[in-house]
Amino acid sequence: MNHPVDLDKDDAPRDDVPGPPAADADAARKALAALRAEVAKTVVGQDPVVTGLVIALLCGGHVLLEGVPGTAKTLLVKTLSRALDLDFKRVQFTPDLMPGDVTGSLVYDNRTAEFGFRAGPVFTHLLLADEINRTPPKTQASLLEAMEERQVSVDGEPRALPDPFLVCATQNPVEYEGTYPLPEAQLDRFLVKLAVPVPGRDEEIAMLRRHAAGFDPRDLSEVRPVAGAAELAAGRAAVRTVHLDAKVAAYVVDLCRATRQSPSLQLGVSPRGATALLATARAWAWLSGRDYVTPDDVKALARPTLRHRIGLRPEAELEGATADGVLEGILAHVPTPR
Repeated sequence: MNHPVDLDKDDAPRDDVPGPPAADADAARKALAALRAEVAKTVVGQDPVVTGLVIALLCGGHVLLEGVPGTAKTLLVKTLSRALDLDFKRVQFTPDLMPGDVTGSLVYDNRTAEFGFRAGPVFTHLLLADEINRTPPKTQASLLEAMEERQVSVDGEPRALPDPFLVCATQNPVEYEGTYPLPEAQLDRFLVKLAVPVPGRDEEIAMLRRHAAGFDPRDLSEVRPVAGAAELAAGRAAVRTVHLDAKVAAYVVDLCRATRQSPSLQLGVSPRGATALLATARAWAWLSGRDYVTPDDVKALARPTLRHRIGLRPEAELEGATADGVLEGILAHVPTPR
């Protein structure tokens, strides 16, 4: 995965935590690098999004995917789960979806005359929460609670979710009628927000040629598992050992503080956002084959990690400002450590 990344076209881990043996870490990195080629068997042109999903898995975070319908978001996550040999479930969020439809509920059993717990789709490794902004806040909150606590409590009894556990929630960026936008405090719970673009002309031609040759997106038999929970665990342990220089840590803080002082923003990045940027930069450094974080790692992950954690002022929106545009300006003006 050592390639330039834009990712669109927790707490900070300690440096003194013992890592896995080098051989295990190297094997895990190679296995995770093979994911891009494996996912490309079914999904064309979304390598940066795959990288973002792997970074989220390594950091134990969740992902907000934003893209117009028909850009293979469901197929992408489903293929990734198969290549990682992880369980996958999808929930279509609708206005009448209830919290129990996601987390599970108590069901009366006539045979035993007792109530038993029926697990909801949240009990999986990779959950695709399709169009999360189309369901009421109560149902949104039930999912976000499971994301944060990694457990579901029903009738006072906590039930742990599988590990790893990743929620990929999708939003349509162009259709807002009948939606319930996620509040800023809930958006902040997502580690990264990834834009899923429409493929380029050559990639779209290649996609059409596959379909003309008989490709069936429901048949993923060509996709083979190239990594699994063990490689993810080894990768997470290795990421925790990636060194963070004091100057780079100060750079992360300066970037986040600059968002709080920007005249275009009414909401800047919280301290949780700063720790998230540190975590994603560390994961990207490790995937790139380094045991230290560089300012370029921070810059590469700044937009996907911070774009959903800032709020534009209404007057700035009227003038055509965007979250990415404001972040680009901040990245250009905050001095880069040498």
